[in-house]
Amino acid sequence: QVHLVESGGGLVQAGDSLRLSCTATGRTATGWFRQAPGKEREFVAAVAYSDSDKFYADSVKGRFTISRDNTKYTVYLQMNSLKSEDTAIYYCCADLSEDRLRIGKAAYWGQGTQVTVSS
Repeated sequence: QVHLVESGGGLVQAGDSLRLSCTATGRTATGWFRQAPGKEREFVAAVAYSDSDKFYADSVKGRFTISRDNTKYTVYLQMNSLKSEDTAIYYCCADLSEDRLRIGKAAYWGQGTQVTVSS
């Protein structure tokens, strides 16, 4: 079993930055989804265990960066130039297959961390 715990969410103003962290046990691909109230869960970013094959949603490309430090069992999502549209609960997820993860079929999910961006 893979255990995931997210942290780093908070309340910020538009244009600010946040870095989310996800402790992720297991040799898995890891990524982030987000969900705003009344909306479907949306893919944000994903990275292979080897730190290759990174993918980003068009809405965050150029602003967000996913990375990982396997010595610390941690995956990061650096979020810059935050917009009000980024407000959502962000979920870390993991799977042996990065392809399954990117389509929302990851086997393991964290509890979520709230990101709120005010304008």
